Amino acid sequence: MAVVGCILLSHSSASAGDAQAGKERAVVCAACHGVDGISIIPMYPNLAGQKELYLIDALKAYRSGMRKHMLMTPQAAALSDKDIENLAAYYTSLGNKPVE
Repeated sequence: MAVVGCILLSHSSASAGDAQAGKERAVVCAACHGVDGISIIPMYPNLAGQKELYLIDALKAYRSGMRKHMLMTPQAAALSDKDIENLAAYYTSLGNKPVE
């Protein structure tokens, strides 16, 4: 029964993001992850179409210091929970795009 509760809780928090607000916040992210969430720099991951919960968890891990990266840790430190949800909603909304 606890597993069902966790799944329902995770699902409800993932859908709380505002994709339009995330798009506005993602301007900074574009330098590494591309304007449309597809990076032109091979060492940076594509974010377009990524799963919303994964993005939320990853950004929160960078913010808390559980996950470390010389660029992402300080970027995530400036994000609120709402910013993270909005960014995740935005990148998820882009869907999977083929790399050209």
